[in-house]
Amino acid sequence: MSHQSTLIADNIEQYLQEHENKDLLRFITCGSVDDGKSTLIGRLLHDSKMIYEDQLAAITQASKTSGTTGDQVDLALLVDGLQSEREQGITIDVAYRFFSTDRRKFIIADTPGHEQYTRNMATGASTASLAVILIDARYGVQTQTRRHSYIADLLGIQHLVIAVNKMDLVDYSEERFNEIVAEYQAFAENLNAPDIRFVPLSALTGDNVVNASDNMPWYRVDGEPGTPLLSLLETVEVAHDSNLSDLRLPVQYVNRPNLDFRGYCGTLSAGILRPGQAVKALPSNKTSKIERIVTFDGDLEAAYPGQAITVTLEDEIDISRGDWIVAADAEVPMSNAFEADIVWMHETPLETGRPYDLKLATRDLTGQVSHIDYQVDVNTLEHKDAEHLELNAIGRCQVELTAEVPVDDYRKSPGTGSFIVIDRLTNVTIGAGMIRGTAKGSGQIGGDVDWKGFEVELNALVRKYFPHWEAKDVSKLLNR
Repeated sequence: MSHQSTLIADNIEQYLQEHENKDLLRFITCGSVDDGKSTLIGRLLHDSKMIYEDQLAAITQASKTSGTTGDQVDLALLVDGLQSEREQGITIDVAYRFFSTDRRKFIIADTPGHEQYTRNMATGASTASLAVILIDARYGVQTQTRRHSYIADLLGIQHLVIAVNKMDLVDYSEERFNEIVAEYQAFAENLNAPDIRFVPLSALTGDNVVNASDNMPWYRVDGEPGTPLLSLLETVEVAHDSNLSDLRLPVQYVNRPNLDFRGYCGTLSAGILRPGQAVKALPSNKTSKIERIVTFDGDLEAAYPGQAITVTLEDEIDISRGDWIVAADAEVPMSNAFEADIVWMHETPLETGRPYDLKLATRDLTGQVSHIDYQVDVNTLEHKDAEHLELNAIGRCQVELTAEVPVDDYRKSPGTGSFIVIDRLTNVTIGAGMIRGTAKGSGQIGGDVDWKGFEVELNALVRKYFPHWEAKDVSKLLNR
């Protein structure tokens, strides 16, 4: 591998120190099938000199049997690693790749374009700060373009780069590029993303990916020459995307190694935490002050979102896993019901009134969807009535829980405003939700649970995995 930095050969220790302190950007590539997502990532890695020689030799050989680019090296094979992906020339699973430049480190998630793998795209987008949405210049904005844009926006991604790919197949036409920009902008009026940029490029030939293209001199932004995709990725400002004002520390573990130390461990979701700061625990509302912020490398003077820390308090108050540590004067609503946008990720549809396990921040509890307000048509963003949510469907739902919890809006604090839905019998994650605000519960949760249906499902699983058990044993488990 021939990296851009000469420090690797001249002063490896200095290079490693600089590399450690670089900013990190997580981004995803998404779009419709065959828009060139994997090829784009391969081009980024190749032209930024982040491919090892043995990797290049391997994909050169694989291109002869699995490639889709004729005599040229198929750079998409760098990320399409599954045999079924190479056979079909598509992306199925989410592939993560790391690379770096002199200015920034990157983690890329290459997400599938097919509709049946939309849940995989949502998984990759959940940790990203930026989305590169590819559009085939021949076909313009497609259904999956709208779907992926909406999901990226739904998950709170504030930076969208619309990469109009395969410009070489439309003779690098400025007119065609402007048509696609106008078409997407009309759709994007319904999105909340504040930062949307457009780049014409060709991943196959490398035009405007890492280096500026001589074939598109007309590409300009605000009167200045447009920058290639990599330059945008290196310079986009994401540091201020985090919520630094509302303190949120969900407690994951209470560390009690001896009688002299009691620490509360967790990852800071939002806000800035400092020793001496007045805080309170939720849901108890007991108050205290931060005594120390402890890490493996020593105590901190301040902690920022994303840091895994252990805090000690000046007072002995009761805090356990699942509780939140927030600012003493914070007004966080408590409720056993909220409304949320849910992305359904399982072949078995979401059913109202059925009990599910929910994981909200670091707390596990039981709940149900009491009502589906509407399902979103991702093609038009229109709302339509729905009795249940099928695989890959997105809907606004009313969720009720068995206990009161602090409720955060997802756009305010993604770490504490999101949750996952888990099947109670198989322990499989079947949905992901983004909280939009509190709601008034029906007060009937638990009373309307379909215990008979639940017992039938449990009996079926028991007969499959524990054939020596009898129905009466299952009834004992349910205390019925």
